[in-house]
Amino acid sequence: MNATIRHITVDCAGEPYELARFWSALLGRPVSDEDEPGDSEVLVEDPADGPGLLFVRVPEGKTVKNRLHLDLQPTGRTRAQEVERALALGARQLADHTLPDGRGWITMADPEGNEFCVERGEQG
Repeated sequence: MNATIRHITVDCAGEPYELARFWSALLGRPVSDEDEPGDSEVLVEDPADGPGLLFVRVPEGKTVKNRLHLDLQPTGRTRAQEVERALALGARQLADHTLPDGRGWITMADPEGNEFCVERGEQG
């Protein structure tokens, strides 16, 4: 038998519930009904039974670049539209690695500074 990825865990120095709400809105996935503001662990569920995103409060802040990050591909919108949506939700843009032919990605950070990339979407 093999192991299954149950959660992708993200450490956060602030409020796990608030960071989970950001990712819930960005990914269109629900925050677990069992979690509430003030909890030290908050889960963003995957309705398709894939791994959830688990946000866990830790005492130390982020100090270096993440060794692991998520690459997002927009569905039903362009990369530029997805970047604008992420910015409106509280993300920051860190770098634009878009190539002249449209390939590439844009590196962003969530409200706690965790990096993620937005790749070209289905519509460009």
